[in-house]
Amino acid sequence: MSALAQRSLVPEILDGLSADDARARRSRRDLARINALMFQAPIMAALMRKFLPEPPCRILEIGAGDGTFMLKVARRVAKDWRDVELTMLDRVGLATPRLAAEFAALGWRLETVTADVFDWAEKEAARNTGGWPFDAITVNLFLHHFDDDELLRLFSLLQRKAPLILATEPLRTGFALTAARLLPAIGVNDVTRHDAVQSVRAGFRDGEISDLWSAAGGSPIEERHAGPFSHVFVGEARMPAGDAA
Repeated sequence: MSALAQRSLVPEILDGLSADDARARRSRRDLARINALMFQAPIMAALMRKFLPEPPCRILEIGAGDGTFMLKVARRVAKDWRDVELTMLDRVGLATPRLAAEFAALGWRLETVTADVFDWAEKEAARNTGGWPFDAITVNLFLHHFDDDELLRLFSLLQRKAPLILATEPLRTGFALTAARLLPAIGVNDVTRHDAVQSVRAGFRDGEISDLWSAAGGSPIEERHAGPFSHVFVGEARMPAGDAA
């Protein structure tokens, strides 16, 4: 059996560093370059245009990081999608006032939430009285941090947040792993060198996310590779019980 046949999770160094650690700041800059090399922003923008037939009013991004990824996505769709309210959730508060101003220039309103995604989702579920508070949930390079049991729990919680989830994650293939091992050639630091390889090993292939989304009660719409390094998933959530016909 191939070493990549099953997902393998190893803690990533960046997750254990404080937000203001010099190595962490450098690694986040590296990640912005890696996102660009993977074409993550255009891939996400294309998914949003394809599966959101009407311009959304409210979008939730989980695992948002410093917000630069979603800003690049917003710049690709803002011409047609105005007056969008974006909620960015991350356990570390990395967004800056300048980021909010840049979204405002696109006609988008930004709200940031600093919280653990599980804690936040459980508290919101307790307050939710019916209906979806968001039109869509977006996720970029975040789901691969969790094992299958954690993903099943997360997906069960997210079912009540929006009718649609769109995810761009690492593709788990030998080619992607080789590419990750070559990243020192572009000058990434030690944190990124380690974490990029582990991200591929923890990434996805085939219908792995679809199986977990289905087990949580949702309906998979699309799961496939996108380019040589990315794996995408789109799922439809079940209707909240309070809104069922």
